[in-house]
Amino acid sequence: MVVIIAEKPSVGRDLARIVGATTRRDGYMEGNGYAVTWAFGHLVQIVTPASDVAWAAEYLPILPEEFLLSPGTKRGPDGKPVIDEGYVKQLDTIKALFDNADYIINAGDAGREGELIQRYIYSYVGCTKPVKRLWISSLTDNAIRDGLANLHDASEFDPLYAAGKARSESDWLVGINATRALSIAAKYYRKGSNVLSLGRVQTPTLAMVCKRYLENQNFVPQPFWNIKVTSQKGGIVFTAITKDRFTDSAKSAAALAAILELGTMTVTKAETKEKSQQPPYLHDLTSLQKEANRKYNMSAQDVLDTAQSLYEKKVLTYPRTGSKFIPEDVFATVPSLLRNIYDNTQFGSYAMSLEGKPLNKHSVDATKVTDHHALLPTEVKPSGDLSDSERKIYNLVIARLLEAVSPKCDYLSTVVEFDSASNILVAKGNVIVNPGWKAVLNEKEAKKGDEPEQTLPAFAVGDVLPVDSAECVEGKTKPKPIHTEASLLEAMEHAGKEIEDDELRESLKDIGIGTPATRAGEMETLLRRNYITRKGKSLIPTEMGLTIYDIVKDMYIANVEMTGKWEIVLSKIVDGEASARAFDESIRRYVVALTKEILETGIEDITCPKCNTVMKIWDNNVKCPECGLNVWRTVAKKKLSLKEMYQLIMECKTDVLDGFVSKAGKPFKASLILLEDGSVSFDFSAVNAATSAPTSSPSTASDNADTTPSQPSE
Repeated sequence: MVVIIAEKPSVGRDLARIVGATTRRDGYMEGNGYAVTWAFGHLVQIVTPASDVAWAAEYLPILPEEFLLSPGTKRGPDGKPVIDEGYVKQLDTIKALFDNADYIINAGDAGREGELIQRYIYSYVGCTKPVKRLWISSLTDNAIRDGLANLHDASEFDPLYAAGKARSESDWLVGINATRALSIAAKYYRKGSNVLSLGRVQTPTLAMVCKRYLENQNFVPQPFWNIKVTSQKGGIVFTAITKDRFTDSAKSAAALAAILELGTMTVTKAETKEKSQQPPYLHDLTSLQKEANRKYNMSAQDVLDTAQSLYEKKVLTYPRTGSKFIPEDVFATVPSLLRNIYDNTQFGSYAMSLEGKPLNKHSVDATKVTDHHALLPTEVKPSGDLSDSERKIYNLVIARLLEAVSPKCDYLSTVVEFDSASNILVAKGNVIVNPGWKAVLNEKEAKKGDEPEQTLPAFAVGDVLPVDSAECVEGKTKPKPIHTEASLLEAMEHAGKEIEDDELRESLKDIGIGTPATRAGEMETLLRRNYITRKGKSLIPTEMGLTIYDIVKDMYIANVEMTGKWEIVLSKIVDGEASARAFDESIRRYVVALTKEILETGIEDITCPKCNTVMKIWDNNVKCPECGLNVWRTVAKKKLSLKEMYQLIMECKTDVLDGFVSKAGKPFKASLILLEDGSVSFDFSAVNAATSAPTSSPSTASDNADTTPSQPSE
């Protein structure tokens, strides 16, 4: 008997139908010499060693010589994890089938985590039978039959398993030690069963969200001015804008007066270039998640779940792919895939227009295909039972396929510079000559900078044009926007860009944290832990999230560079270029240093200076439940961190802090002094003499701040 084990029941039933195993049993299908069974969820997982029974610093770090496996757990009535009896029963079924098998076919998801799930099961049940590997990129009947006819030896995927196992064990080591160390150190936050969870990828991701949020909130806009001139030539009206911004309103007003007085501007430079833009590459999972988030506000997890559903309905290829490319043999099937789109209401006519034309091979590169090629529709047409979300995701994949194989977009780009009273003005314009791939969606790109998109007349150097009107346009510098799921996915994919050191950032610019298959799960973990929350499309850190970030932002655990380098090593383990043992040894050394660093944080309770009661920490304030002393956390538009609040309340004075903004909108630095009634005053005596702030006696915060504190949470 041949035993096939799939990753989930729905896939198992499809495989059973193909091989003729039509008799239903408890936990498997049987027939025609086959038994087809399945996992569901993580049937087997790493468990905490039995000796680890207490939450205390002396038990840390936890570094087991051997990782133990057990059936997966669920939450018991008391909220604590207990063995899932359903998992135990299915594992018993799998073991009995394996014991009677001639050989086994691993039909788990064809990726690192899919391989890990299967190998953990084999290890737990003590499987000694030969194993073959079914490796397919779609679940269509043809793909399954072809895969079964071309099974791989399981040993070919040993490096993939080694990488998955290294990832799993490193996450366990980092997670259990960092979580317990921080929960012990931050004792004032440990109430009931609450813990402060940290993770190898989770924490750098939280750091990205918090850092961007704080930069955005503490950003002080700076005003600037541009002069916009309206002119015309040959009946075509156009606008030009000063090349450089003015940071002084008086200078911009003087320049405007000079331009109006002169009344003309002279062309000093005129360039028109023929340019082209290649289409975007095909979708991988991350790019699909980003586009769906931007267009439909779908979460990364929703997109993954929807794409997985389409995969199981056989209309989409394997979704957990990190590649945007396809090999030549897959490209050869594209014409037939396009013909399948002819009856698509939105894209059918465009697909037909490509019939018989040469297709763009911009996304064809076998060397850039990893475990799986880019996302594609399959040869199976979707039935009418697609949900709204499924239809949206399916159409995004279709649209990207059409774009990727379409001709490049050709356009004329014109840049003209003018001189008017010694002020340089610029007009830019593009004219589409051949829309190419942009005709698929006919979407206009968002304007960038201050120059409007426009069609320009022909110019020659020396042309003198009238100034029909001119005005000063005031603007303000803007901070980087708060992260959305789309921008966070981008930041996780290219985490090296977050590194501040220029040379190091360039050398590590392509590193990422997490994988396309796991990034959505990391976001959901942060949401589930109440470290971040969704507000519209934005991801906002909660008070707990900001507290954790404030504690760990300078620690190993939040280091994007280090986490990104680990992802590179994991990829090299897959390719046989790095050792899983060496990776494990480096993680263990890291965990020892990390645990020590966190435990030495020494976070203390904030106690009331009037009655010595432990104060309650809220999002907007810190308040004593006994005497009612209340200290607001936002002063002069700066929200104080818990470390700053601790120093203010426990020492009644802070170090010099920056990020304050006066009523006039000017940034300044100062120390804060806590007064007896809970109000706060500024002390400028320690501020450097170069600071523009006054150096007189302390003033109350309300003298300089335009703040209306919110009421405390209850």
